[in-house]
Amino acid sequence: MNLSTFTESLAANEPPRNISVYLKSLWYDAKGDWDKAHQLIQDVEDKNASWIHAYLHRKEGDVANSGYWYSQAGKRRSSLSLEREWEEIVTALI
Repeated sequence: MNLSTFTESLAANEPPRNISVYLKSLWYDAKGDWDKAHQLIQDVEDKNASWIHAYLHRKEGDVANSGYWYSQAGKRRSSLSLEREWEEIVTALI
């Protein structure tokens, strides 16, 4: 799987089978289901989950909370557009 095939999967009603919780969260986010994306990732305790968590809170507009999660991920707050950051995260986690 690559970014292109992952993006193409957004036409389906369900995420691809056998993808990680990280990609599943990002899939639901791209489908417009922020709550489901957040629910999937909020209790996963590692740097990748923290990065997604930071992105989701940035998207939500909660700057302080996103800053906390970026620090947990060992990342600086992204200056990319939300769409470009989403692509960056997906590409890194595929």
